Amino acid sequence: MEKQIDPRILRTRKLIMDAFIELSMKKDFKHITIKDITTAATVNRATFYYHFIDKFDLLEKVLSESVMREVIQEVSTHEVLNEETIKAIFLSIIKFQTSISNQCQRSYEAFTPQIETIFKEELQDFFTQLVQKQWKNKNKSEAEAFAVMVTWALYGATMHWMQNQRTHPEDYVEQIMHFIINGIQLDKENV
Repeated sequence: MEKQIDPRILRTRKLIMDAFIELSMKKDFKHITIKDITTAATVNRATFYYHFIDKFDLLEKVLSESVMREVIQEVSTHEVLNEETIKAIFLSIIKFQTSISNQCQRSYEAFTPQIETIFKEELQDFFTQLVQKQWKNKNKSEAEAFAVMVTWALYGATMHWMQNQRTHPEDYVEQIMHFIINGIQLDKENV
């Protein structure tokens, strides 16, 4: 039988995470202290350290448990890997990145390495499972290799769009879709 977590512990953890999110909107990540977080959350240092190792651990947990939950839930609704799924995932990542960069302008750059790591881990797991269900003739290592390739391509494309934003994200994903779906077709005569 699964042990029930005390609701007070969950509330306290959420208080700390919410305080951190609020502070991230006002201050650079490097200037946020544990004291700032505990004061905003109205908890003491011992309580903070009961839940988190340090502010980097808190950042990782906020991104993976709180902020990205919505994106992962959106992604998980797709049951087959097709063009529609890839476009939807691309747009979900863009929506998330835009939201974070707008809300936490001062700390966004500090968050990007953790965001990238979490996205890649979650998407690779998602694509691996999807491919194994959809393509029964592929072994696990082939599914994982494919998942890595698609994940990195999608994440790289979203970052390219974020840095350039010359078109609407829907138009951009349309432009790159044939590369993702068909791969690069080399003209053997010109190679």
